[in-house]
Amino acid sequence: MNFGSIHPITQVIEEVKEIFLGMGYSVADGPEVETTYYVFDQLNTPLDHPARDLQDTFYVTDDVILRTQTSSVQIRTMEQQKPPIKIICPGAVYRSDTPDATHSPLFHQIEGLVVDKNITMSDLKGTLEMFVKNCLGPNTKIRFRPHHFPYTEPSAEADVSCFVCGGKGCRVCKQEGWIELLGCGMVHPKVLENCGIDPNEYSGFAFGFGVERIAMAKFGIDDLRLLYENDVRFLKQF
Repeated sequence: MNFGSIHPITQVIEEVKEIFLGMGYSVADGPEVETTYYVFDQLNTPLDHPARDLQDTFYVTDDVILRTQTSSVQIRTMEQQKPPIKIICPGAVYRSDTPDATHSPLFHQIEGLVVDKNITMSDLKGTLEMFVKNCLGPNTKIRFRPHHFPYTEPSAEADVSCFVCGGKGCRVCKQEGWIELLGCGMVHPKVLENCGIDPNEYSGFAFGFGVERIAMAKFGIDDLRLLYENDVRFLKQF
């Protein structure tokens, strides 16, 4: 499909959709104004967790917020659908970040979820490797670093080889040769249990990444704010 003359964020979302639809995924959607039950409670993030700090999140009421991630769509899907589940969840998310070259209070995210019998970390790694090679180029490499997320165990951060220097080290990747791309891991048994799925019978993996980060990587954009300033001279390049 030709994505020319479309905003770069939309281009990336549509391209990622095509990649995952080709891998047998479905696209799921959910509300942007969401309850803390779906954004935090069901994701193994209790009331005293730092992610629920007022300065990190936009609260409408004590239990209604602007969603901080599209994981809430995963929860809604797991509550309503029995495994096997294989979805991606694109959409806008909100966090009270100060706008700068790499942060915005509004940005876009795509999360993925697979739940079935005998799903392993190998399935997650193979899926993400196929994704980055299709999205960022066939020579793109991916590496995983141990991390912690309350809703996955084990958890990892995934980096990709720098799209500018090919991993040799440059200004864009801060001479490291790698660029942090996404978070991922195996769905925590408690999260499956919260959604009425038996963790002794089923397992799953989940991942999530910012669309703007992919757009910046693909198009060589060095300031995220350019994507939101509606400057026609900038947008005409895409």
